[in-house]
Amino acid sequence: MEYTHLGKTGLPISRLSFGSWLTFGKQIDEALVERLMHLAYDHGVNFFDNAEIYARGMSETVMGRVLKKSAWSRDSYLVSSKVFFGAGGQLPTQKGLNRKHVVEACHQALERLQVDYLDLYFCHRPDKQTPIEETVWTMHNLIQQGKILYWGTSEWSAQEIMEAHRIAAQNHLIGPVVEQPEYNLFARTKVEVEFDQLYKTVGLGTTTWSPLASGVLSGKYNYEHPSDTRLGIEGLEWLRDKNLSTEKLEKTRALAELAAELGISLAQMSIAWCLKNPKVSTVILGASKEAQLIENLQSLTHIDKLTLEVIDQMEGILQNKPVFPAF
Repeated sequence: MEYTHLGKTGLPISRLSFGSWLTFGKQIDEALVERLMHLAYDHGVNFFDNAEIYARGMSETVMGRVLKKSAWSRDSYLVSSKVFFGAGGQLPTQKGLNRKHVVEACHQALERLQVDYLDLYFCHRPDKQTPIEETVWTMHNLIQQGKILYWGTSEWSAQEIMEAHRIAAQNHLIGPVVEQPEYNLFARTKVEVEFDQLYKTVGLGTTTWSPLASGVLSGKYNYEHPSDTRLGIEGLEWLRDKNLSTEKLEKTRALAELAAELGISLAQMSIAWCLKNPKVSTVILGASKEAQLIENLQSLTHIDKLTLEVIDQMEGILQNKPVFPAF
């Protein structure tokens, strides 16, 4: 495993991490969760990602039981939660980034994960109903109380992140240090263009998700649409419609041919491409099978195969390189 610092912080984080979205507490049983987490940990992964909304809190509950049973030294791993959507409650105070819900959600995440503090705590979406000042102050207070160590955002715009930093600077508060955006061969603009100045001005770190575009970049959908995958889960039609377009599948088939020429899998090439970007602190992997996780963890060993010539070939297939705006 390779490690880097999370943005401008001194926190070492593994370049590959392991997430629980759509799998823990829903798609796979707890015994498999335990095997996958141990497999990741034994390969040097030190960051495990979670959120209050995942499986309506069950994802954190399952992860917490595995962490408790594993008895790993608490100083050897990082664990996160995210706040905004709630854990299933529909009452007004059970969601959002208002002070009450952020504090309550933090306490609930600590209980479910069975830890004394969260290493990373993300604002899962921007909240248009709550002043950013209120959220920044609340996150700062949670850090002072020792309940979280660092806080960040997920799917926020560059403007919203900068507003949080402006408020933090004016009030001598601790601002967000990390953003969790989607990043893969089909979703590039935020990481490569929109956040470009934030890496320089505030030292933004990134924990990117969906490196395989919900499995499309694994190649499993190239010639058939298996039903036992996340894109076949009821309620995720929006995810299927977003990723299973004719254009994306045609490009995926061409990318698979290129990966075969390199002697690696399409999934490994796609993840290695994400890791090639130095602005990516860590790539969050998801897996529902041990063989799948092992394959994806090996992506680190194939980064050097993505030479400038190979990258040019990939760009020729994708035809989606983001363009910086002209000023």
